[in-house]
Amino acid sequence: MNNDMTNIDQYRCGSIAIVGRPNVGKSTLLNHLIGQKISITSRKAQTTRHRLRGFLTTEDCQYIFIDTPGYQNKYTNILNRSMNRSVTNTLIDADVILIVIDKLDWTYEDEIILSKVKDKKPILIINKIDLLKDKHLLLPFIEKITSLNLFSSIVPLSAQKDKAFASLLNEIKYQLPYSPPFFPEDDITDAQIKFLTAEFIREQLFRFLGDELPYATTVVIDKFEETPNLTRIYATILVNNANQKAIVIGNKGDKLKEIGMHARLNIEKLISTKVYLELWVKVKSGWADNETSLKQLGYEV
Repeated sequence: MNNDMTNIDQYRCGSIAIVGRPNVGKSTLLNHLIGQKISITSRKAQTTRHRLRGFLTTEDCQYIFIDTPGYQNKYTNILNRSMNRSVTNTLIDADVILIVIDKLDWTYEDEIILSKVKDKKPILIINKIDLLKDKHLLLPFIEKITSLNLFSSIVPLSAQKDKAFASLLNEIKYQLPYSPPFFPEDDITDAQIKFLTAEFIREQLFRFLGDELPYATTVVIDKFEETPNLTRIYATILVNNANQKAIVIGNKGDKLKEIGMHARLNIEKLISTKVYLELWVKVKSGWADNETSLKQLGYEV
């Protein structure tokens, strides 16, 4: 895109909500659509806790994708209610809605998400089709969903393995309004670097602790110091109790060092400079079920 676009009146720009249950591949889809990792991923449900915007700008369209937390009804603390509310608010505001499902699994939570969509026909994304054991089931499933006339289109794909998303982007583009771009063409997100840094640290907590990971864990950036050749980051991992603190630290601090090393490497890729990362672990009981604590930590409550 350049500043001398001759068809500016035909330019399209708008927001696209990516919604669905936990672990269906929403964050992976966002990262691959914009061509860079900004949203953290793991196999643990509800890794994503905040709305995160990522941008893809082309010659004739600017796509503003919004990754959202996984919608679920299993947990009912204030943190989870706030994440569900975030999904609902995104559905209201978005120009286009992508409902992502895991293979051919259509569940009660998907029904709830669909019921919240007002005056819009969403696009259904059937993700992880590369993992289907019986590929012959895909076409009958698409035909059945199509007959219900609930979606503007149905796009099967593998967010993890597909290299091109031209078909999906075309489906989205023609549902977006005519508008000049909202953001500079080189921008890929409006998220603050400190926020992304905290997320990249939290991702490694999920990846290296697996089932041991206490769900009520979050990361706070205490200090972020930038110099031409080195960025110093000091961060605190918050947990609910002393036992969880011991799990995160590990034997003689080995687990915390491993988490910090991999987080640092990912942060260096993000900001293209050397990083010094120092991690601490502190106990803050009940933070995930306390509105004041959640607001202080940047959650939508």
